Amino acid sequence: MANGSVVPALASVFGVIFFMVIVAVVFHCIDMLRSLAINVNTSSTTPNYPTITNDQIRNKTVEDFLNEIAREKPIGFTSQQLALFTGNYVTQLGAGGFGSVYKGELPNGVPVAVKVLRGNLDKGVEEQFMAEVGTMGRTYHINLVRLYGFCFDSATIALVYEYMEKGSLDKYLYDKDRRLNWETLRKVVIGTAKGIRYLHEECQQKIIHYDIKPGNILLDSNFNPKVADFGQAKLMDTVASHVTLTRNRGTYGYMAPEIWNNLPVTHKCDVYSFGMLLFDVVGRKWNRGAATGSSTESLRWFPKSVYQKFERGASALREIISSCEIEEDNREEAERMCKVALWCVQMNADARPPMSKVVKMLEGEMEIVPVPMNDPFPYLTEVGPVLDVWNEGGTTTGSSLRNYSATTPIMRKYEIEMATRN
Repeated sequence: MANGSVVPALASVFGVIFFMVIVAVVFHCIDMLRSLAINVNTSSTTPNYPTITNDQIRNKTVEDFLNEIAREKPIGFTSQQLALFTGNYVTQLGAGGFGSVYKGELPNGVPVAVKVLRGNLDKGVEEQFMAEVGTMGRTYHINLVRLYGFCFDSATIALVYEYMEKGSLDKYLYDKDRRLNWETLRKVVIGTAKGIRYLHEECQQKIIHYDIKPGNILLDSNFNPKVADFGQAKLMDTVASHVTLTRNRGTYGYMAPEIWNNLPVTHKCDVYSFGMLLFDVVGRKWNRGAATGSSTESLRWFPKSVYQKFERGASALREIISSCEIEEDNREEAERMCKVALWCVQMNADARPPMSKVVKMLEGEMEIVPVPMNDPFPYLTEVGPVLDVWNEGGTTTGSSLRNYSATTPIMRKYEIEMATRN
């Protein structure tokens, strides 16, 4: 009887123990699944970018820090770190519709520019943030501003760039008290062209900047140029023929006509913008007059006037260049820039040269193609046929870009009256 009562008791004990083990295993599995779910959700919303502490920055030399940045993805900073780097955002470098830019310094002494985007978690802000990180995080070129890192949290959305001591190019083109000599301007122009060439032809995916203009060309302490502000940039597959835009991108006066005419857009829109930048560099005196209305030249639009002189011959073109306060020794180079600019701003995108050839023409390694170009500003006439001058394949016509009024959005933006032919 004693043995018969012991066996059921032991069975009951073992049954309880077995049940408790099963329960413990189940709860352990649930905890593991919860942990996995948290990890999956975190990785889906937060990119796997490296983070870095202030001590890690402080203990690196500037050279080591920059070399490491070049090898890694952009670094994730916290909003507290950015407040520390900028001294609570004391020194403002500039501001615009996007937000504000502040000067800062990393713990190891590297100066930075911190762009704080306005409109926390607004869709437009998110798009700009993703455009800049998605494009600049993929690039490294001496003529592109470096993106060191970013901050994306509930308190701050910001981008951390290398600091450019001399500011933007536009300050030196439109302010008579801050003039650059011709050799420096030439260096700026060619360096900018090389930066755009890299975006179009040397990246795994083409990058269209969409907003090339003097205000987005920044200068370091030695006046080396770097293309900046990729807030409107888009990636383009190398095999794609064009992209379709849902809204205008760029700045009137530099925006290619296919953009404001809602036509298919390619990377050649950047070539157009660069051509307008070349006109700005050569026509500094004219630009100041147009901006202030202080001279008779304010009644004429410099790019159109250059084309009119070009049509009349070399002597007429040299005449307008000499009126731009360019010294005689540099006028041949300025004439070359004007001719390259005229090719770059051709109304039909297929007629514009690729940036690799723009660089060669500017450096004098390639003669400027002598084939008669079409009027880049056919506001009173239809665009003619476009030859495949640059050997990129295909011959097209510009019939879709015709019947413009004499005052395009570019003209209306700056209230510049075009000169008629004499």
